Amino acid sequence: MKSRTNPMPKTNPADDVLVESPRMPPLVMVRAFEAAARAGSMRKAADDIGVSHTVISRHVRNLEAWAGRKLLETGPRGTLLTQEGAIFHRAVSEAFQIIAAAAVELRPRTRKGMLRIWAMPGLATRWLAPRLSEIERTLAGADIVLRAIDRLPDFSKSEADVMIGFGSRGDLPAGATWLISPRVFPVASKVWIKRNGQPKDLTELSRLPLIHEESRHQWTSWFKGAGYKLRGALSGPMLWDANMAIDAALAGQGIALASRLTVAQEIDGGNLVELLRTNVKLNGYYLHIRPERSRDPVIERLRIWLDDGLRKEEQSR
Repeated sequence: MKSRTNPMPKTNPADDVLVESPRMPPLVMVRAFEAAARAGSMRKAADDIGVSHTVISRHVRNLEAWAGRKLLETGPRGTLLTQEGAIFHRAVSEAFQIIAAAAVELRPRTRKGMLRIWAMPGLATRWLAPRLSEIERTLAGADIVLRAIDRLPDFSKSEADVMIGFGSRGDLPAGATWLISPRVFPVASKVWIKRNGQPKDLTELSRLPLIHEESRHQWTSWFKGAGYKLRGALSGPMLWDANMAIDAALAGQGIALASRLTVAQEIDGGNLVELLRTNVKLNGYYLHIRPERSRDPVIERLRIWLDDGLRKEEQSR
């Protein structure tokens, strides 16, 4: 009696076809290349990764051989990216940032949790940083990571949990909530005033050396808000941000625009003096929360603390 066997099921030939993913270079080579490009030298990259500089050099050469392109030029002053290397490095850096952010989310949280706060440089360094212990008490000991930065985080890459930004109330990022629009006024150091005297009115103020941010727009808007029509071009240096402008004013380099939130300590300590007496409000601060943490009670406590603290500071004039 012949034994019976079950016939093999019919299969679709397409089911046996494997879709190939784009060919990847060995990640050990990519990591060495990224470190060398970021650090600017093979030795610094070696210290960063924890291997010898000869290993870094070998990995970079192997990557170049794999790609068929020269990616890094080396010389006595370190490493320089070629055009192809710069393009590849941008993509690699972004990919590594995504991996790093995902790894942070993957790792088990401590019992206290972590809160990554991005904030405008002036507010971060001059108002938030001196209050870190108070923030930690308010947030029940959460691990605070504070970064002074003037761009919005990419929440999809988990760059931050909240952003305290600055801008127009009518042009907030989607989902952001308004905090406060502080009074903005001109300040100068006692040294500068002793040397130049105080302006008697807005006309005289407009002719003095003013310290600007990236453009003359803020001072122009301020004079308009003060009800004064400018009769000529404003003068003075343009710096990167409000924080640098305040530092320049403290150094006696001219007159800057500030608020109680950024210079209360300097005014109360007598290092800066408010000039004239005006009541001009331009833009303001807002709170932007990463959507995944919008209902987090820790962030709700931060919002309440910010709202209360900012208003108290503004009213302490």
